[in-house]
Amino acid sequence: MTPAQFIAKWQHNPLSERAGAQPFFLDLCAMLGVPTPTDPDNYCFERGATRTGAGHGWADVWMRGHFGWENKGPGGDLAGALRQLMTYALALDNPPLLVVSNRALTEIHTHFTGTPSETHTIRLEDIGTPENQQKLRWLFTDPEKFRPGRTVLDITTDAAGRFADIARSMTTRGHDPQKVAHFLIQCLFCMFAEDIGLLPRKLFERVIDKRQGDAGKLAGSVAELFGAMRSGGDFLLEDIAYFNGGLFEHIDVVEMIPAEIDALLKASKMDWSSIEPSILGTLFERGLDPKVRAPLGANYTDPETIMKLVGPVLVEPLEREWNAAKARLAPLIDKYQAGGKGSQKAMQDAQGIFLGYLERLRNFRVLDPACGSGNFLYLSLRALKDLEHRANLDAEALGLHRQLTIETSPDNVLGLEINAYAAELARVTVWIGEIQWMLKHGYDCRRNPILARLDHIENRDALIDYQQGTDWDGIDPITGEEIHGEMGVARNVLWPTCDVIVGNPPFLGDKRMRAELGSAYVDCLRREYKGRVPGGADLVTYWFERAREQIAAGQCQAAGLVATNSIRGGANRKVLDRIAETTRIFEAWSDEPWVNEGAAVRVSLLAFGHVSDAVLPPKLDGVEVEHIHTDLTAGDGLDLTSALRLNDNLDVSFIGPQKNGPFDIPGDQARIWLSRPNPHGESNSLVVRPWANGLDITRRPADRWIVDFGGSMRAEDASLFEEPYNYVVENIKPERVKNNRPARAKYWWRHGEIMPAMRLKLAGLPRFIGTARVAKHRLLVWLNKAVLPDCQVVVIARSDDTTFGILHSRLHELWSLGKCTWMGVGNDPRYTPSTTFETFPFPAGMTPADTAAGAPEGAAAEAIAAAARRLDTLRSNWLNPADWVDWVVTPEEAAAGFPARPVARPGHEAELKKRTLTNLYNQRPAWLANAHQALDQAVAVAYGWSDYSPAMADDEILRRLLKLNLERA
Repeated sequence: MTPAQFIAKWQHNPLSERAGAQPFFLDLCAMLGVPTPTDPDNYCFERGATRTGAGHGWADVWMRGHFGWENKGPGGDLAGALRQLMTYALALDNPPLLVVSNRALTEIHTHFTGTPSETHTIRLEDIGTPENQQKLRWLFTDPEKFRPGRTVLDITTDAAGRFADIARSMTTRGHDPQKVAHFLIQCLFCMFAEDIGLLPRKLFERVIDKRQGDAGKLAGSVAELFGAMRSGGDFLLEDIAYFNGGLFEHIDVVEMIPAEIDALLKASKMDWSSIEPSILGTLFERGLDPKVRAPLGANYTDPETIMKLVGPVLVEPLEREWNAAKARLAPLIDKYQAGGKGSQKAMQDAQGIFLGYLERLRNFRVLDPACGSGNFLYLSLRALKDLEHRANLDAEALGLHRQLTIETSPDNVLGLEINAYAAELARVTVWIGEIQWMLKHGYDCRRNPILARLDHIENRDALIDYQQGTDWDGIDPITGEEIHGEMGVARNVLWPTCDVIVGNPPFLGDKRMRAELGSAYVDCLRREYKGRVPGGADLVTYWFERAREQIAAGQCQAAGLVATNSIRGGANRKVLDRIAETTRIFEAWSDEPWVNEGAAVRVSLLAFGHVSDAVLPPKLDGVEVEHIHTDLTAGDGLDLTSALRLNDNLDVSFIGPQKNGPFDIPGDQARIWLSRPNPHGESNSLVVRPWANGLDITRRPADRWIVDFGGSMRAEDASLFEEPYNYVVENIKPERVKNNRPARAKYWWRHGEIMPAMRLKLAGLPRFIGTARVAKHRLLVWLNKAVLPDCQVVVIARSDDTTFGILHSRLHELWSLGKCTWMGVGNDPRYTPSTTFETFPFPAGMTPADTAAGAPEGAAAEAIAAAARRLDTLRSNWLNPADWVDWVVTPEEAAAGFPARPVARPGHEAELKKRTLTNLYNQRPAWLANAHQALDQAVAVAYGWSDYSPAMADDEILRRLLKLNLERA
């Protein structure tokens, strides 16, 4: 059939909608030269026709992965046909294209996930043009040709950027950032409302366009429109719907300058109907001053990652409930269809089961106790509505009466948010998400008012009810330090009863809490949670403990929360230990990439609660396991969290001193001071010495020295070392005297953490072992006795090669990786003296207790020592080739016993700079691998492992070490 024949046949065809639907489509196939529907599972007429026994399916024509097609008779309502297809899109496996036709017009609506909908309209009289013929063929052959070029994410990011520019301009002019945010949120909603038809078409855009030359009149018109939306009424001869909901209760329009008006007009011309609610937080963050928004936690979270928690906590259990309900429905439906006695009762019972499940969904409550801009709330609501929609479609397919609308709503989601405007944005996010979902699935949104009040998204602190106190003198019960200053007052707060908890609480490390939240608040928080959350734990752990309490009290069934991946170890993990004591972790993602306030971090996702293995078998990183340990591992019989600290290992490993001020200086400056006299005749070498931090181990030594007045020197005595003391007075004292910790302020000339126990243990040793606390590779090096290690170095107070070799073996490295926490964008392991070193079981006779008096004896110990010396010599030769460096020491350095330092010979500077231990272990040349294998073999012999080989599984090594630890503990 030619296009002309097709047009002639159907231009004035009198066949009714039902009579003409299939002939019209068959003729279209003939014109295009494509196959006709013949496969009920992939390409057919009347898909789902058996759903009610009425003979009319979810779509007139359906092609899997291509389209759903609904025909109407001449002049038929295409909008109604589209709504029907949208309602049944899920039952049709979400085809990427929805096509509606009344013969005179054929509309192709794109329905790709994550993209805005686009419409292609083909008139019957134009159906023969090459462009339209190609589009129609693509329906059958290549639906991807219709995929929009821009994604919803692209559009939302663009929109957020435009609003951020406006907000930045307004705040630069002196307007309060939160007032600006409130006004722009109102503008955003207006643009969305006019683009989806809740306001008259382009009304807001027309107002800006008409009044752009007069800022005062524009502000007045916008305020008048907001007022009409608040209560419903007239505006510019247009009927304005009743919105309410609280968004427009407070109207305070920011008067704009021409550049801002122009930017707002351009923004209004965008299509806001498809904006992605789950990233509206980006708009909010970019619109506020960073100093205001930093502690608020209103951060963008990608939807896919959120669903890794919403899925197991909310979706999967409710899906299982519906599947169980369907299993009960099946025999009742069969009995009804068979007829006879009891058939009507069977249908009533079936309908009751269905309605009971819908009631369960309507009453289901999700709480996000740190909801920020509402990302988790929106996606949770979307998931509930998807579940209800699926249940309706399934019930209808079984012959039951589906409900006319979807009744899960914003009432299903509860939120707590400490910032008022973040809470407001969360409400807007939920409102927009609700409206979009309803319209996308062919339902009308609620009316009179359009926006229900969302007072259950509350603006308050989720952890404590805090009130600033008055000046107070006394001893802090948490730190034991004297307090002279503000002492706050707090009490515990209640969370709403709910079914599940989800959320992304703020990431704030223990060390930053005082700076960000204030000492008085942090002290109150720690007093309130004393005995439940250990001092030193990160802020996020308080949400985990509160969720655990909610579950233990029977006020919640399960929780799914995000934390930095450091929750797997140290003080943070003790919160997970409490969770494991009272409930169970049933899903976890141990180490995922994340972006927080623009910085790349690594996170752990945890779901825990009263969900049985039968309902949800535990999963770690997407794989079913027997059990998830609190360090987020799942080795069968390999729970490293059960490892105990060993007495033989105590008081040997330390974290280096913490400066708390710029005490470190360049080596050239230090060497000048070494040559300068002092009034008491003592050398500055007593208070100035070489210094090493973690980077000096993983990279190359930076020739940094440090001023160190020790742990007991008085200020009067320190002042006798003139130049170092004057340096500290000028560069350190001004900030240290303001330190929140009284001891640091009082003893401003000393380091913040002196580490006297470490200094005592190192006294008398010619050298000691150092390793960077955080590093990609677990690298150990020898440090000279004169070197003062930084707090980013873990010190092992031993000088024998055997200990060095054991610690640099594969066995100890595996143990350290199993017991460490993980840090930063590089996801590097962090070594700890307590949980890592003090739990490691050394070979018998070679423990730290055994080596306290010197190197251990015996063939096995000497074999390890020889292999360790060999490794260290080879590495040293590679790091500092003899032909490339000179070893330099000044007379003053030599007199003080300070070590020589390598200096590149001319022409070798660039090459030497690349020679670092990190680069060496990244390359891992054969000679290095061989040296390590020899060391590993010697260490394995010391353990008595005659069956050891490089092929031995990591888990097997760890099982043996854990067994040894538990035997000795």
